[in-house]
Amino acid sequence: MSIDRALVDAALAALTDPNTGRPYAAGKGVRNVAVEGHAVSVEIVLGYPAKSQFEAVRAQVEAALAAVSGVRTSRVAVKSEIVSHTVQRGVKLLPNVKNIVAVASGKGGVGKSTTAVNLALALAAEGAAVGVLDADIYGPSLPMMLGIAGRPESPDGQSMNPLEGHGLQANSIGFLVEQDNPMVWRGPMATSALEQLLRQTNWRELDYLVVDMPPGTGDIQLTLAQRVPVTGAVIVTTPQDIALIDAKKGLKMFEKVGIPILGIVENMAVHVCSNCGHAEHIFGAGGGERMAQEYGVEVLGSLPLDIAIREQADSGRPTVAADPSGRVAEIYRAIARRVAIQIAERARDMTSKFPGIVVQNT
Repeated sequence: MSIDRALVDAALAALTDPNTGRPYAAGKGVRNVAVEGHAVSVEIVLGYPAKSQFEAVRAQVEAALAAVSGVRTSRVAVKSEIVSHTVQRGVKLLPNVKNIVAVASGKGGVGKSTTAVNLALALAAEGAAVGVLDADIYGPSLPMMLGIAGRPESPDGQSMNPLEGHGLQANSIGFLVEQDNPMVWRGPMATSALEQLLRQTNWRELDYLVVDMPPGTGDIQLTLAQRVPVTGAVIVTTPQDIALIDAKKGLKMFEKVGIPILGIVENMAVHVCSNCGHAEHIFGAGGGERMAQEYGVEVLGSLPLDIAIREQADSGRPTVAADPSGRVAEIYRAIARRVAIQIAERARDMTSKFPGIVVQNT
């Protein structure tokens, strides 16, 4: 008995991506279906990095095909395909950078930099090419967090190559100045330095560039929001009411300049005593969820107040690199997938598809 191709197509069309809740076929994720004898081969293409999910997706598709009459064997290939997505109107994409994710908070001390670095590492762990830019000109922390020392090399005297740590391409003003040297600069100098770091770094074919923003809504934040092609922003906050006040200001700033909010990360949500196991909400509970409901955005994930996260970041081996199979690293990877899925579901950038128009006198 031969395989009915229509039954194969129907079985594949009914499959839903467990990470997005949408059919694979809806996003042209089912490709190269072939039926030969009693064998079926198919390729499932995800629009977000999810290397840790490939086996589960493969097993899901194989099980669905095995239920089709006549199918004895199946070959299922799963891969990710990450493309560029739209940014603010009138701002062009950076060369070799598909998507820029700004990680921001309205307030300092909420763990934004730690979250940004671990988000970048989690995206890389899921199979993406990732860079991270330290946009905090006055208080750069990226060199210490990634355990990187040295200065960027310049191949031409005008641009600079990013440094690398734990598989990430990275740049920071901290690589260019001494660690204890304060940046006593006015706003225009700081914003100019940020633009140089961003545009004069030779980023190499990045799927995502994660930008660790400084706290607040001042010159640097506005420069990034108005002149840098940002695909979306992630807001980091603690559940504490006073932190939420400032986080809401950061969220509204991005909304005003047309940058989508990808979601909220609630940091330091709960502390579990390492001695007795007692769980306590030191900074309050449910603040991130209330903010998300108020502004119609998603809570990407909640992270604990854990001494190991601080110790690992201070030692130059952030959690996702130091303990990749641990519970907290798993939370960061889940957050990274949600960020990438939010981006994948937005409109693609099509500017490169349009031909240039030249007007000539004939």
